[in-house]
Amino acid sequence: MKKVAFYTLGCKVNQYETEAMLELFEKEGYEKAETEDYADVYVINTCTVTHMSDRKSRQYIRRMKKKNPDAIIAVVGCYSQVSPEEILSIDEVNLVMGTNDRKKIVEEVKKIDASRKVSTVDDIMKVKAFEEIEINKTNGKTRAFMKIQDGCDRYCSYCIIPYARGRVRSRDLESIVKEVENLASNGYKEVVLTGIHVASYGKDIKDSDIKLLDVIKQINDIEGIERIRLSSVEPILFTDEFVEAVSTMDKVCPHYHLSLQSGCDETLKRMKRRYTTEEYKAIVDRLRAAIPNVSITTDVIVGFPGETNEEFDKTYEFLKDIELTHMHVFKYSPRKGTPAATMENQVDPSTKHDRSEKLLQLNEENFNKFGQKMLDKEFNVLFEQKVGDNKYEGLTENYVKVIVESDNDISEQILKVKIKDVKNEFLEGILV
Repeated sequence: MKKVAFYTLGCKVNQYETEAMLELFEKEGYEKAETEDYADVYVINTCTVTHMSDRKSRQYIRRMKKKNPDAIIAVVGCYSQVSPEEILSIDEVNLVMGTNDRKKIVEEVKKIDASRKVSTVDDIMKVKAFEEIEINKTNGKTRAFMKIQDGCDRYCSYCIIPYARGRVRSRDLESIVKEVENLASNGYKEVVLTGIHVASYGKDIKDSDIKLLDVIKQINDIEGIERIRLSSVEPILFTDEFVEAVSTMDKVCPHYHLSLQSGCDETLKRMKRRYTTEEYKAIVDRLRAAIPNVSITTDVIVGFPGETNEEFDKTYEFLKDIELTHMHVFKYSPRKGTPAATMENQVDPSTKHDRSEKLLQLNEENFNKFGQKMLDKEFNVLFEQKVGDNKYEGLTENYVKVIVESDNDISEQILKVKIKDVKNEFLEGILV
């Protein structure tokens, strides 16, 4: 039996697409192998958000070929979509595919041998329909990612993703419901709705006013699914109607990853973000007023072109004031083809590093404050894996990692836990 191994970089959408492609290989008789093991086919699913992502992709391409010089190396995803010739020029690569037509990957692999090089990348901007690749299982046994949308038309000045993913394409609602029902029948308790720009769901569907809220309502009625979680979302989603609706649905997790990028209005304008810090704070306040124990996480970019010390200080003070549960801090990375890459006043690496470290320290402080508010309270935790002798790790509804001790195997169960201690990036609790 031939073996296939996947290495996945980047976002939850990539993780979903890897699982979908793996199922396609398994249906054709391939056996899954780990990336560190021998395989006949290695698939690297790439990300291109930063230069570091590109570099990691190239490193893994070369590393995989060393494991089996006769293997087929297939490279897919965002990096290969925007730079197909660059990828194809790497000696070890045999097949380059972009961010569409992944359902043909097994067919394409079968056509070639280890001495040939093929690229199937087409103009993603011409793609108008969502690519359906249904999955029935994912790598985890309790929490499943569900891709409902692709593409983005926001064109933030720093972001290469609209060029890698194309226009907004929404998945058919019936298809979403069917896949979630399959996942529920296979024992999954939580589904994470993901996409490139989830808040845009439905805007491309002609003669229809269907929106993301309609998707959530449909999934909320599916028996067996106990949790519905949203991946990263834009502030535009959180209208009064949306917040009021999700606050009344018990299955919707009180956790929202609300993209910020900067806490300074001048920087946000240069980024072409379509909100102000005042509007963002109003949304945070709206969520906190409507949803008890809501956790709000975010992304922040430091060192964006033109970010002065004064602008960074505004970002720092804004984040200190609103006390978000967690933030992913990124040092700005110029992406060729984006407006920001040619802006004046690029920030030096040392300054980016210092600003990143300062926000990471604030992040620790904010998480500790949030954790303190959870002490001695009881939360439902979905346990996913064993992490040590009699220790199990899981997530609360509001997406906080919790570790407890148990003599019994509690994996894949939702159990009530009382929080007893706050650690650096997780909480400790006891089973109730």
